[in-house]
Amino acid sequence: QEVLARVSAWKSRYGPKMPLAVDCTAELIRCKVLDSSGRLKSHELILSYGLALVRFVNLITERKQKMVSIPLRQLAREVDIPTWVVDLRHELTHGKLPRLALCRKGCDVVLDWLRKTYWSRQLGNNLCEESEDEDEEREEVEGSAELDSDAWE
Repeated sequence: QEVLARVSAWKSRYGPKMPLAVDCTAELIRCKVLDSSGRLKSHELILSYGLALVRFVNLITERKQKMVSIPLRQLAREVDIPTWVVDLRHELTHGKLPRLALCRKGCDVVLDWLRKTYWSRQLGNNLCEESEDEDEEREEVEGSAELDSDAWE
């Protein structure tokens, strides 16, 4: 909720010039907040996550589109977005809706991508360092300032 309130304040200042990464982060966090609230049914959550994921892939990759149409998978690969996230976007857009668990996983992966690619640059490398520590801990347990549109290119 705190993240969403902060982004709302930024939107009032930046308006349409809001960095894409901030907007995408807010949409994905909004999905997680709705999910944890228990107020939406599974199908509604899939649609909510789906819209946020589709917008993320489309907005992030469209900056790299040239005059000639380049496949989304190739554009995503160039910016290190996992191919399966692009496939998930394709299913959400053109195919049968995926399971909620896959949408949640996609949201987590994309938020991690945003944290590493955008937020760590804005807030210093502290976020990446903390994340690597968290990833190492998780593996042990399981296994025993603003970015303008030119910078996205």
